[in-house]
Amino acid sequence: MPNSNIVVIVFKDMEEAEKVHHALQSVEHEGRISLDDSAVIVKDEEGKVHVKNQTDRGVKVGAVGGGLLGLLIGGLIFPGVGLLLGALGGAAIGKFAGLGVDKKFITEVSEAIESGNSALFVVAHDGDPNAALAALRPYKGELYHTSLDPETQEELRRILSDRIE
Repeated sequence: MPNSNIVVIVFKDMEEAEKVHHALQSVEHEGRISLDDSAVIVKDEEGKVHVKNQTDRGVKVGAVGGGLLGLLIGGLIFPGVGLLLGALGGAAIGKFAGLGVDKKFITEVSEAIESGNSALFVVAHDGDPNAALAALRPYKGELYHTSLDPETQEELRRILSDRIE
């Protein structure tokens, strides 16, 4: 299993986290980083928390693998049911594989951010850190939590505080 890093960034408005998420997804589509899980949390002006753009590779991989296994096993007798049951079972297995962001941690951060702010949670591996850092240059935010090495953390903090257009 590849070594994954978690990064949580808080932004002082409700749209910035989603913009950064899209920028990182573009870098992923170029094949320069691999996102295992991500979520955008928005706390509206009334203090209500909204979770957007969740990606959980564990669930996706499990569902696809389970669907194929279900099709293989049940394909001759009940192809539709075998595919459906395999996908559901695979999704559950993928969810329990622990690739994603801990839901308790998402709740903790959601409670910590102020109304009118947003946060981005990313779990990534196997990527070009320079490509990810370059994608973050146009945005201003605060690093809330990370498992990155200290040198990369410091570079990320600098980039997020400088906002380079």
